[in-house]
Amino acid sequence: MTNEELCQALNYVNATRENRSKMANKIEENLPLIPVLIAISKDNIDPISCKASWVLESLVKKKLEFIFPHIDAFTFALSNLTLESSIRPASKICSLLVENHYSNKTSLSKKVLTKEHLNIIAEAAFDWLIGNHKVAPKAYSMTTLLLLGKNITWIHPELQVILKQNYENGSAAYKARARMTLKALKKS
Repeated sequence: MTNEELCQALNYVNATRENRSKMANKIEENLPLIPVLIAISKDNIDPISCKASWVLESLVKKKLEFIFPHIDAFTFALSNLTLESSIRPASKICSLLVENHYSNKTSLSKKVLTKEHLNIIAEAAFDWLIGNHKVAPKAYSMTTLLLLGKNITWIHPELQVILKQNYENGSAAYKARARMTLKALKKS
């Protein structure tokens, strides 16, 4: 599949898991297309960029290691994302990366993710948490920042302040996740 064929194929992707999964399977058969997916997602062209992000998320959920050779491109693209439908999958991928990085089991992400990558992810997560975004990216960001704060000392105090400031104006789902995160922060 060429880059042009990928763009055309993305036009037929919809929000259903089955459809995104089928496209992810096609990308899995042609892994050099992953950087193209990342590039399309950061271009912020609605709706094709969102579809590229959905497919990338499906691919990464299938096997996290698919993103590792392209981790620089992925992390540097985070600051360029402006479409809500692209931010949600990116925030999920960041959460998956950080969860894997801080898991007790041996993982390749501990070798692949550098301090710079983790700082870029933290910055993006804070942007999504304080920005005018829907609950899903905020919830994924809370999880990401909670874990990152284990080794990056300034994160937990900042996270606590932000969650307390935004609690009253948050939706029920935001409040539930914020309560859970604040409770975890008190334990640590």
